Amino acid sequence: MFDWNDIRFFLELSRKGRLTEVAKALKVDHTTVSRRIATLEAELDAKLFESSPRGYVLTSAGERLLKEAEQMESASATIQDMVGGANRNLTGVVRLGVPEGFGSQFLSRDMPLFQALHPEIELEFVANDRFVSLSKREADLSITLERPRSGRLISKKLTDYTLRLYASKSYLANHAPIKTMADLKDHNFVSYIDELVPDPQMLYLSEFVSNPNVTLKSSSIVFQFQAALAGGGLNIMHCFVADQYPELVCLLPNEIKVERTYWLNTPEDIHDLARIKAVSQFLTERVEARREELMGLPLS
Repeated sequence: MFDWNDIRFFLELSRKGRLTEVAKALKVDHTTVSRRIATLEAELDAKLFESSPRGYVLTSAGERLLKEAEQMESASATIQDMVGGANRNLTGVVRLGVPEGFGSQFLSRDMPLFQALHPEIELEFVANDRFVSLSKREADLSITLERPRSGRLISKKLTDYTLRLYASKSYLANHAPIKTMADLKDHNFVSYIDELVPDPQMLYLSEFVSNPNVTLKSSSIVFQFQAALAGGGLNIMHCFVADQYPELVCLLPNEIKVERTYWLNTPEDIHDLARIKAVSQFLTERVEARREELMGLPLS
């Protein structure tokens, strides 16, 4: 019979691919990781990994074990949360994959409130506009721009939100006035690098302006915002960010309006864990409480 604890080393190596990274995550020496993997392979009489220049990759036997090992991991977490003492239910680490702008410029403002409500839960934010793999446990929950089409996930609509066109007062003072859509052809824009855009939904500008003069491009929405705020050009921004800054002016609000949706996703096997439900409920309540900000409506 193999040692159940060796499964933890197996899972970490399958996800991280390098002994040193697993050792760091599990706070052991890398020789310990190597020894535990070798022991597991001997007990199962199967080679689970192949070493390559990219690190350790699963063999076919390792792939078969991975599915069962992930179920064991989920069952362990369920036992701890549902059978353990009540005082332990709202403790532990919850990792949330979240779009960069939404995480850094919206959710971050609510973190003191979350910490006051759940002081024993440690939140980790993976700021990434690309899809974060929940099956590989890159995160426990994810917020995405569209509903995932595959995977054993429970997905729900978190909130709608609005984007509009903005420019800084300093930019507008030094450039031709903007009164109609036709005036936009004479102005500079800040936008995404097309081939690096994480999701086609984020190519908002092309919906409204034909061949815009984009003079600054970045894969980072935070960079775009800071550049536009400094006077670098016009930028389509989240209303929940731009409306907080008196220096920014909303342009052609009736003509240029983008509406999108955020989705909240959780793996089926951990959806009912207390700490996961606590985070999910908090996110749901906060977007509802701040709906006017998200939709770019006048604050009541």
